[in-house]
Amino acid sequence: PDAAAQALADAVETLGLDALPWSEALAQWRARVRSLRAWMPELVLPDLSDEALLATREEWLRPAFASKTRFDALDAETFAQALKSQLDWNTQQRIDALAPTRIIVPSGMERRIEYAIADDGTPAAPVLAVKLQELFGLADTPRVADGRVPLTLHLLSPAGRPLQVTQDLRSFWERTYPEVRKEMKGRYPKHPWPDDPW
Repeated sequence: PDAAAQALADAVETLGLDALPWSEALAQWRARVRSLRAWMPELVLPDLSDEALLATREEWLRPAFASKTRFDALDAETFAQALKSQLDWNTQQRIDALAPTRIIVPSGMERRIEYAIADDGTPAAPVLAVKLQELFGLADTPRVADGRVPLTLHLLSPAGRPLQVTQDLRSFWERTYPEVRKEMKGRYPKHPWPDDPW
């Protein structure tokens, strides 16, 4: 069994990390940890880059292959537990607080925040795609990482089509919203387009 676990862990070097059973949630979790590591170096988070994960697979991945004899016997849940085992419970709670997966917008609805890592390994600005009406009353762009990183807002029409991309909501309300309102009011008359979006 030991030799099998070792061989399966080593196979990842040949097959690549993409061969492992990543779920969308786990890929997002990894992007959140990698982003926070860059945004908040004082947190001392593990390096979850491809290179680092491959180099440390003995410690975190090999135990997940214990008693398995086939590569595809590793299920998504066991894999997720193995990857997350590099962080203690308190650190995982801190990640959830500093880089939340969802945010409650003024409409009262929960909306998803999307995290990503650019090709050069640096974190991209997290994205919140939300219908414009759901943000009425919100003056400033929401931020993550203890207020250090603004979300990139993809403001959508009632039909879910992009109207504007901004990191400065206040400026959007002041400068761009009056034009958007004029155009959209005719197209979506059943939806609210107040003069005062604040």
